[in-house]
Amino acid sequence: MNKLKIAVQKSGRLNEDSMRILKEIGISVDNGKDQLKASARNFPLEVFYLRNGDIPQYLRDGVVDAAIIGENVLIEKGNDLTIVERLGFSKCKVSIAVPKSSKATSLKDLDGKRIATSYPNTVNQYLEKVGVKANLHIINGSVEIAPNIGLADGICDIVSSGSTLFKNGLKEIDVLLKSEAVLATSPLISEENQELIDKIQFRLKSVLKGRGSKYVLLNAPNENLEKIIGLLPGMKSPTVLPLATEGWSSVHSVINKNDFWEIIDELKANGAEGILVCPIENMVL
Repeated sequence: MNKLKIAVQKSGRLNEDSMRILKEIGISVDNGKDQLKASARNFPLEVFYLRNGDIPQYLRDGVVDAAIIGENVLIEKGNDLTIVERLGFSKCKVSIAVPKSSKATSLKDLDGKRIATSYPNTVNQYLEKVGVKANLHIINGSVEIAPNIGLADGICDIVSSGSTLFKNGLKEIDVLLKSEAVLATSPLISEENQELIDKIQFRLKSVLKGRGSKYVLLNAPNENLEKIIGLLPGMKSPTVLPLATEGWSSVHSVINKNDFWEIIDELKANGAEGILVCPIENMVL
């Protein structure tokens, strides 16, 4: 049987998040420690565990059909590759940072200075955009130490929580771009494997939509029912059922997770009681 070949980062947070979402879309992968390849038990799929920076070339060459990869890596090494789905996890920034003692407050203050980075293409494109000229020192690995040993005046690297910058006595002065995990495909993917990607993408959309939503059940006084329904549009419209207690209804709906507390406050202000909020595993639209 033909199998879809999908690459994920060999280790780290992106690896963990990638394997978690594969599990959430119903794909069980038997992966042991230090394996370079593993097969799914219940889907025609093989997972390849690769170095993040190598994945764009494997996609380009058709060695793998698809990959869960950081968008920042594609911007640096795979601008020609197609992103089919943004996944909303493993978020980070590509930032410029300098020693805390530095007087630099923006990238323009590093004009003519030295910047250490593992992302030369990204930095050069941004420097050209803002009209700054700097000398790049390309480092494969931890770049945070470069200013401390006199190799550079600043660095450009990925930033998640900012703790690594803090530990190395650095401060962020500019953000080049924001990144998240994405699903990308090979330009050489077969029609048969594209159908498998379409199935995976459908499942991903359902899981991601569920992650961004909450299911709400509440009791509403009928005199305020219209106002409460106006706060809870749901997927089409809320479900309204009469309660045994006269003058009250049970209302069921879905709300955006980001609007959660603001909506709850408004519901209470309009007399809603017994508000129950539940996570949603999947939303199939």
